Amino acid sequence: DAEMLGTPDPELAATMGFSGFGKKARTFDLEAMFEQTRRTAVERSRKVLEAREREKEDLAEKEFRIPCTESSASASSVTGAGPTLTEREAVYSESEDNSNEALSGPSMQSQSSAKGPAEDTDDDDDDDDDDDDEEFIGPPLPPGFKDSDDDNDNDDAEEEDNNPVKKIPDSHEITLQHGTKTVSALGLDPSGARLITGGYDYDVKFWDFAGMDASLQAFRSLQPCECHQIKSLQYSSTGDVILVVSGNSQAKVLDRDGFPVMECIKGDQYIVDMTNTKGHTAMLNSGCWHPKIKEEFLTCSNDGTVRTWDVNNEKKHKSVFKPRSVQGKRVIPTTCTYSRDGKLIAAGCQDGSIQIWDRNMSVHTKFHCRQAHASGTDTSCLTFSYDGTVLASRGGDDTLKIWDIRQFKKPLNSADGLPSFFPMTDCCFSPDDKILVTGTSVKKGGGSGKLFFFYRETFQKLYEIEVTDASVVRCLWHPKLNQIMVGTGNGLAKVYYDPIKSQRGAKLCVVKTKRKERQAETLTQDYIITPHALPMFREPRQRSTRKQLEKDRLDPMKSHKPEPPVAGAGRGGRVGTHGVTLSSYIVKNIALDKTDDSNPREAILRHAKEAEENPYWVAPAYAK
Repeated sequence: DAEMLGTPDPELAATMGFSGFGKKARTFDLEAMFEQTRRTAVERSRKVLEAREREKEDLAEKEFRIPCTESSASASSVTGAGPTLTEREAVYSESEDNSNEALSGPSMQSQSSAKGPAEDTDDDDDDDDDDDDEEFIGPPLPPGFKDSDDDNDNDDAEEEDNNPVKKIPDSHEITLQHGTKTVSALGLDPSGARLITGGYDYDVKFWDFAGMDASLQAFRSLQPCECHQIKSLQYSSTGDVILVVSGNSQAKVLDRDGFPVMECIKGDQYIVDMTNTKGHTAMLNSGCWHPKIKEEFLTCSNDGTVRTWDVNNEKKHKSVFKPRSVQGKRVIPTTCTYSRDGKLIAAGCQDGSIQIWDRNMSVHTKFHCRQAHASGTDTSCLTFSYDGTVLASRGGDDTLKIWDIRQFKKPLNSADGLPSFFPMTDCCFSPDDKILVTGTSVKKGGGSGKLFFFYRETFQKLYEIEVTDASVVRCLWHPKLNQIMVGTGNGLAKVYYDPIKSQRGAKLCVVKTKRKERQAETLTQDYIITPHALPMFREPRQRSTRKQLEKDRLDPMKSHKPEPPVAGAGRGGRVGTHGVTLSSYIVKNIALDKTDDSNPREAILRHAKEAEENPYWVAPAYAK
């Protein structure tokens, strides 16, 4: 009942970041307020100059009053305004509020100035009165006035600027269970309403923060690329389509609900010059959307090319970029990205180089760093800062580096000792561009994977979050939601948020109660009781079906769901249904046991008597 009357669970209020429930409504005498406002306005226009002079006098008086006792100080804080208050006090007494709560007019300044020195001692006494300091009545405050609350807010803001750790939203977390295998891809749409996760189990799952309740179930799960691991998922800049990059050679584009929009064409693997094939011929490694042109996206592949595509033309790529090693040989790009303005295309390659082209000129690189990372390791992520001046790279050589591409010879900063076992380990910038985030990998049973936060300017390690006892693969800090999404090696997608600093997202679904599932009534078992059975052998008749259902759910035999038939090729150790070719039919039938276990002599002689009596084949032929 108390909750119904507006005093909710304090935990809920803290989680949501609001706590203004418990206050009672205050009552106002409207006529008195209007009268008071009118008078103050007239008085104020008449006596602005006098108020200023009075303020100077008050300041002088205040210097004398400092040594006074607490009581005299608190008294002076009310009566310091002199004669102008008496006229108004008549009005105040009509209204039910204390003069401290309903402050108005120029006398405000003199009050605050008189209260200044005695503020520390005074506060405790006045706490009961001015709970609601913000709710002023009357004309706006004079220009010089500043409330003590504002000062505190500004101090907090300054403190946050000085201490960037305070900006990391990690006070709360939720865990979305994607599956049991590595979550290798994460994508959030630009508005932050939907999250998509993809993994090594070939599944892509869709999560809708606004539609989910506290049970945190995905609303859709599909396998867009059959039996290929998902490498990368990203919403386009408008959020209406999703790029899916998997372990095959053809990238796919799905719409918001997971229905296919286009599939890139597969190239001809027998042509040597990759420029002349229409698409990729080997496994894809990564892909991303153009930040400004909503129809264009980029993919890179083990065939040694980076290609741009147009959603409306799936028959051929737009352009091809071919990274080359020092000797001019083909080298495989493991990650690719656009710059923030979309004018540059960057690729990290297996020879340790980072190569950057102008989007419109595909022949020669515009910027080039040969030994960015150790040769033979997979650079797993490249990302540009929001201001576009700096490029961060996450290497397979356990390092995180940050580059100014105009001076590309050596990194601005670098951090090592960050193990990475995955070809898609992420790094990303915070929304204010001051912090760089990356995850680390761990072997099974080798501790817990962590999320590390580095200060961009100095690369000093600011903070770390222990995520789970498996590797941290993907991380994504959404600028609108101010929430951090993390994909882990054991099939979890975690969302870190702060009820005050974060918007929407996970905050929407944690407050919704779980919907009660109605279980099917058909599973109840009917008992057949023999009429003369002894009571000790008689099974008790079930009183309620619900309890029996709950027991059945705990029994692994009863609640085992039979495997659905395998469609298409076999997977998971199960052979698919046989095809339509003759050979597959024969192979399937060879295994059938057609042996006749009876006496073989009898089997042969079974027809002898019949053949003797009415010959059909041999005897008639020789009769003539």
